[in-house]
Amino acid sequence: MSNLQIEQFTAHSDNFCVLIHDPETGLTASIDAPEEAAILEALKRRGWKLTHIFTTHHHGDHVEANLALKKRFGTEIIGPSDERSKIPGIDRAVRHGERFAFGNFEVEVISTPGHTAGEISYHIPAAKVAFTGDTLFSLGCGRLFEGTPAMMLKSLQRLMALPGDTEIYCGHEYSESNARFALTVDPDNSALKERAKEIMALREAGLPTLPTTILREMATNPFLRAHDPSIRRNLNMDSASDEAVFAEIRKRKDNF
Repeated sequence: MSNLQIEQFTAHSDNFCVLIHDPETGLTASIDAPEEAAILEALKRRGWKLTHIFTTHHHGDHVEANLALKKRFGTEIIGPSDERSKIPGIDRAVRHGERFAFGNFEVEVISTPGHTAGEISYHIPAAKVAFTGDTLFSLGCGRLFEGTPAMMLKSLQRLMALPGDTEIYCGHEYSESNARFALTVDPDNSALKERAKEIMALREAGLPTLPTTILREMATNPFLRAHDPSIRRNLNMDSASDEAVFAEIRKRKDNF
């Protein structure tokens, strides 16, 4: 099997766009469709034709270009079954645990609600990569616009169960602000301090902070570390449930 080719670039102020390409079959998918112009420019740069859009959730900055791209390329749009009525141009609705072929690759659908009620992530095991939309960010997680802390914690635990070397691409460049916040709840974490320094240097150089990995996030991302004794001590929540600790971290980030 040939390697999955991945092109990451930015759209709007802080959205990440990602194109994935199977060179053997020529298939190309956009993970969400934040902005038509940015996607067209990347397709032209790589000489690819867009055949699919994998939608993670219904928010406008993730589906904005769906219809324009579908009209231009005849693109097949795949998205979450629970948000089917909200995904412009959707052709195929998928649910948790479903697997489908993308060229020579198998794509696994993971239900990751919390940010929205029906959000999904896409995992491609053979390429060791997952696309987590606005569920898991580098050092953060999505705001709970439609879900509950329990829902989001379960979604993050599903992602944490992926192999540690899985590369994570997500929907926004939020790493710098996430790092500043993470240090307020986990100030003694040496791995987090190193990651924060790396992020600041990357941003100063105008470079992306993604992809990250599951293993790296489990060591540094406070939203994946509600069980950690030092975070619990810092929050004065030594005996609280993981869900309560997670909810407190999310509340603090919302007000940060």
